[in-house]
Amino acid sequence: MAGLDGSLNPVAKWLEKTILIDTVRVCLPSAGEPVLNTETGQLEYPEGDTLYEGPGAVVPGSATMERSAVPDAGQPWAIQTRSTYVLLTPLTAPIPKENSIATVVQVHDPARTSLIGRSWICADVGQASTVEVVRRTALDQNRAVEGAP
Repeated sequence: MAGLDGSLNPVAKWLEKTILIDTVRVCLPSAGEPVLNTETGQLEYPEGDTLYEGPGAVVPGSATMERSAVPDAGQPWAIQTRSTYVLLTPLTAPIPKENSIATVVQVHDPARTSLIGRSWICADVGQASTVEVVRRTALDQNRAVEGAP
């Protein structure tokens, strides 16, 4: 499919220049012990290893991204999907690992800062396809802890 890939390269470049204009970070969850934040009274985990930081976008999911909620072995219930979103990154970015944490570090428009400070868990490894113009990773939004800023 070399001809098709060549035809799609301009589309991928256009997406990078037009859609992937914010800065996103994907980190592994920390394996370290939590530390008490004396200001908030909350336990905070140290940041894990950064897998990727660079151009990207976080957009709301859609009905076409429904996932089956099947309990993992040893769990008596199915994990509920919180709020589904999609992480978009360039094809050159590494494929995020399942359970990695995605955050928006910087936005292109100062009026659109509502995503900064939120975090999402990568619900699965990044999607792959034989024909791609952008990498898509399904995300579940982490809920804020009650009473935390």
